[in-house]
Amino acid sequence: MAKILITEFINKKSLNKLKKVFKVHYDEKLWEYPKEITKKIKDFDCLIVRNKTLVNKKLLHDANKIRFIGRLGVGLDNIDTEYCNSNKIRVQPATGMNADSVAEYVGTCSLMLTKKIPMFYAGILNGTWPRTTINSEELKGKSIGVIGYGSVGKKVSEYCSKIGLKIILYDKYKQEYNKKKNFFFSSLHHLLKNSDIISLHIPLTKGTKNLINKNSFIKMKKKPIIINTSRGTIINENDLLDAYNKNLISGFALDVFENEPVNKKFLKKVKKEMNCILTPHVSGVTYQSNIRVSDFIVEKVIDFFN
Repeated sequence: MAKILITEFINKKSLNKLKKVFKVHYDEKLWEYPKEITKKIKDFDCLIVRNKTLVNKKLLHDANKIRFIGRLGVGLDNIDTEYCNSNKIRVQPATGMNADSVAEYVGTCSLMLTKKIPMFYAGILNGTWPRTTINSEELKGKSIGVIGYGSVGKKVSEYCSKIGLKIILYDKYKQEYNKKKNFFFSSLHHLLKNSDIISLHIPLTKGTKNLINKNSFIKMKKKPIIINTSRGTIINENDLLDAYNKNLISGFALDVFENEPVNKKFLKKVKKEMNCILTPHVSGVTYQSNIRVSDFIVEKVIDFFN
């Protein structure tokens, strides 16, 4: 009977289904103690994680029994996939299972930041009643530039199209034109120059780290809203705040950060009157998506070991 180690939170019903088939050790806080994981992992055939557990070569080197790693999410930057491939360890992300949740998050942030809701809220709390001093806008007819057209990028594009946004797409590996949906694939330069909103949906790699930086913001002619739900270091955070203060962008929503939890040094630079939204890496985590993600990985584990 295969032994399963789970180091981060998983849906309870999905967990119980797994326990009926395998021996399972579940501790949703174990990711905080990497040394403990190193000790325990030697006895297990399968590891299930989210994005906090660092599954690197050092951890896997002595884990001779591990044959399957389930990722309760999409990004794989916390897993050494090269090592896994070389050692015949299957890595299984929950591709597409949280895409609806991310799409709704992007749509919500687009509406709130275009209508300057955070600024109105801050104004009321400050006692200024800013009804005529802040210019709110309508979303309909504006363009959203979606960087990355994978499973999440596709859902975001479809959702934003339904709420009245024009879709401009950039994907390094896909260049196509969908006339039916009126999605326009462009160069990154064109997207940065012509988008009212820019949303990021790409993995963190050597090539995408700091992809959006000082030079990128200079190219943004429409003073767009920036939304990042991918990985924090894809945007240079200091350059982002500098761009906002210089009026190169009109707002931003960050669900991911260079450091998580976000450090106080960054937070000190964010003023409460800014047109911004900060959330703790939850765009893809809802009650419903957690069920889908957990069920998906559990089914894949069962299929693999059976």
